Amino acid sequence: MKSGVRNQLAEKMAGEITLSDSPGQALKKWRVSFEIAPGVLSERLGVSPSVISDYESGRRKSPGTAIVGKIVDAILSIDEEHGGNHIQQFSSMLYTGMDDDVIYDMHEYVSPVPLETFAATIGCTLLCGSVEQAINGYTIINSLNAILQLSSNEFNRIYGWSTERALIFTNVSTGKSPMVAIRVTPFKPRCVVLQGIEAADVHPIVGKMAERDRITVMCTGMEVETIVSVLREKEW
Repeated sequence: MKSGVRNQLAEKMAGEITLSDSPGQALKKWRVSFEIAPGVLSERLGVSPSVISDYESGRRKSPGTAIVGKIVDAILSIDEEHGGNHIQQFSSMLYTGMDDDVIYDMHEYVSPVPLETFAATIGCTLLCGSVEQAINGYTIINSLNAILQLSSNEFNRIYGWSTERALIFTNVSTGKSPMVAIRVTPFKPRCVVLQGIEAADVHPIVGKMAERDRITVMCTGMEVETIVSVLREKEW
């Protein structure tokens, strides 16, 4: 893994954790995003799993910059030992933007937002899955342009800094195409929102693919411009 990329990603992660109003939640967000169990991280750091749990829950005083640096380095080292897939995904966000005819908006939350609250804000109807979970951000995507213009590697960039997010695909006809695109790429979102379609018009295979990948799927009839403005106004 290129040291320059690793160092810049480490700075991004450490800065977000240190400056967050909820450092423990920010730490947990990155650990979960890298799919690292608390026990694995604690073993690498030479501490008990309860120490990681106490930091993340806020029971223990927020770690200082030196400890944050060690935790971030441990997360990145563990990922490198398993092929560095997450580092590759997140580091791509350091260098490249996305055309505004593909991505209408992208936002990262400092603290996790309940999916149920997010869904209610943009008038969603649940199709399958559970809303009893949280997301770390969202991306609003022009469904047709994304499918036509993006390679599989470029498609992965719609996840921003965390796959624990809602992907909102706009102006869909059946919902099948975006779910197929997700199905054949390595990363999976927490939730998919199909915009501009009624629940009754969603293709039956959407639910089957979502269940296989453990993705919550919802639909909304709210206009794209309204979704963008409403979500930007929320101070989550």
